[in-house]
Amino acid sequence: MASPPVPEKSREAIGTGILPNDAWLALGPAEEILAPDLPIVDPHHHLWDHKRHRYLLDELRADTGSGHRIVATVFVDCVAFYRADGPAALRPVGETEFANGVAAMCASGTYGELRACAGIVSHADLTLGAAVQAVLAAHIAAAGGPGGRFKGIRHAGGWDASPLIHNSHTKPPPGLYGDASFRQGFAQLAPLGLSFEAWQYHPQLPEVTALARAFPDTAIILNHLGGPLGVGPYAGQTDATFAQWRTHMAELASCPNVSVKLGGLGMRIGVFDHHAQPVPPTSQQVAAAWRPWVETAITQFGAQRCMFESNFPVDKGGASYAVLWNAFKRIAAGASADEKAALFEGTARRVYKL
Repeated sequence: MASPPVPEKSREAIGTGILPNDAWLALGPAEEILAPDLPIVDPHHHLWDHKRHRYLLDELRADTGSGHRIVATVFVDCVAFYRADGPAALRPVGETEFANGVAAMCASGTYGELRACAGIVSHADLTLGAAVQAVLAAHIAAAGGPGGRFKGIRHAGGWDASPLIHNSHTKPPPGLYGDASFRQGFAQLAPLGLSFEAWQYHPQLPEVTALARAFPDTAIILNHLGGPLGVGPYAGQTDATFAQWRTHMAELASCPNVSVKLGGLGMRIGVFDHHAQPVPPTSQQVAAAWRPWVETAITQFGAQRCMFESNFPVDKGGASYAVLWNAFKRIAAGASADEKAALFEGTARRVYKL
C-alpha cells in the first residue's frame, strides 16, 4: 500500500487536478476496449471554458466516444457559466441553464444514444439557510421544472489546516457540514426531492456521517471515494491514510441514505502519482493501484450503493477515458452480472432518478 511522496509536478495544476495533456496521453499504448457493449452512466463529469483549459461538449463526446458505451452522464458543479449579474445567490443558476442546453442538444439524438447532462448537479449556498429555497426553485425551473434534469446541489466542504492542501472552490470554513445555517439550508433539499453531493477530504468523513444521521431522509452522494489525501502532511502516509479512511467509511456505510462514487483518485491531491510519470498508466496499472480502495468501498456499501465515475476532465490529467473505464471493468471483473449492472449504470439511474 505504501507510495512515495508525490514528486514535483511537471504539468500545470488546476484546482485539485492537473491540466490534461493530450500529447502525454498519446504516449500510452492503445488498449482494446473491454466489454464494449456494457451500458454505462457516467455520474460525475464537468464542462467548462477556463482561460487555461476548455472542456465542452465536443471534448466530452470525444472521450465518451472512445470505445466504451456511455449512454448518459451527470454534470456536476464546477463554477461553469455562472450568471455575470443579478443577485449573487442566483448566479450559480447560470450553470444549470448552460448544462440544460447541452442536455437538450444530446436529447435531440443528433449525437447518437449519448444523453449528456441527463442529470444536473449545481451549486447553491446552503449557508443562506431557509432562504436558499428560492435558489433551489430557480435551478429546478431552469432544468424543466419538478421532475426535470436538476437533481441536486453540491456545496463542497473540502478543508484542511495545511496550506499545502488546495481547499474547495467554495472556500468553506472548517466544520461546514455542522454549521447551523448550512444545516438549515440542507433541510430544504429533501422536501424538493433533491440530493446532496458531499465533497470533502478523508479526515472530514465523520462530518458526513453526522450529517447523514441528522438528515436520514436526504440522499447523500459521497464524491471521489471520500477524498483520500496524499500530498502535504499526508505524503508518504498512504498506509495510515488507508487505515483511517477505511474506518471512517465503515461508519459512514451504516447510513443507508449514503451512496458512493468510485473514482476521483487521479487528482493531484490524492495518494497516486500517475500524472507525474513520464508515460501514462495502463488500465492494468490503474486497476492494481485503485483496487484496494474501490473494493473496500464496494464491500462496505454494497454494489447497489456504489457507482463508477470518471471525474473528467479532472482525472484526465492521470489517464485517458478509455483506459480509466477499462480499469474499472478490470476491478469489477469478478462481480456478478447484477453487481456490474449496478456499478456501471443502475445505481446512478436510481440515485439520480434518470
